[in-house]
Amino acid sequence: MEYTSGSSSWRRAVGRAVGILRPRRRAGRSLGWSVGVPAIMVAAGVLFTTSANIASGTDLREDRRPQMAQVITEQQARIAEEQATASRLRTEVDDLTGNLAGSDTPIAQARAQAEARRRAAGLTALKGPGLTVRLNDAPASAGNSRPDGATNDDLVVHQQDVQSVVNALWAGGAEAMTIMGVRIISTSAVRCVGNTILLEGQVYSPPFVIKAIGDPSRLHAALDAEPGVRAFQDAVRDYGLGYQVVSESEIVAPAYTGSTDLTHAEVAR
Repeated sequence: MEYTSGSSSWRRAVGRAVGILRPRRRAGRSLGWSVGVPAIMVAAGVLFTTSANIASGTDLREDRRPQMAQVITEQQARIAEEQATASRLRTEVDDLTGNLAGSDTPIAQARAQAEARRRAAGLTALKGPGLTVRLNDAPASAGNSRPDGATNDDLVVHQQDVQSVVNALWAGGAEAMTIMGVRIISTSAVRCVGNTILLEGQVYSPPFVIKAIGDPSRLHAALDAEPGVRAFQDAVRDYGLGYQVVSESEIVAPAYTGSTDLTHAEVAR
């Protein structure tokens, strides 16, 4: 390449150098793509910077399970405190109503009618013969071995297993029932939380103990006739889950202390 003297030659040389450094638009490449890539890079930089500022040196993906466990524990304590308060207030109401019933005939009549219905509603303590049913997860085996084809779900007690036992005992004429010592009534809900159950705001781990007051022979027959219970018995045989039924000469069922508000109901067909 030959350079000549003069300012025009230097201008042409500089222009060629700038042209080499300037990015050229390729055939078929849109202007939007050329502008979009830098914009995305700028946005990504802003996001990285924001994340770093928020984290302040901590791990944003830190395991939150310990905090969740603490929240559950705190809520359980709050529920227990509120249940104790509710029980104390019910006792005060009953005492005041009893005092008024001695001098007020309409109140005495209403109290007598209510007392007649409290037993059927599960609001009074009962005792009598019945059955104790115990459901348990399969025991952990050495080396974490398990039956062929078994999954984790096959080795634990599920919500439907507890519900099948409860439904069978009601069908067998149970007069009163408890789960883990907590009185349940016809509107009580049993829910699974992992391999635990949630009952009246409290979490219980297996083994799950269900007690029912009633004729032991009828209760036994109702359990054997319930399809869900038979399916659980098959799992007991195949996977080693725990199932035990014991006749009791006396079972004590405390009064139900949960909410009696009914929000929805429909006629059974």
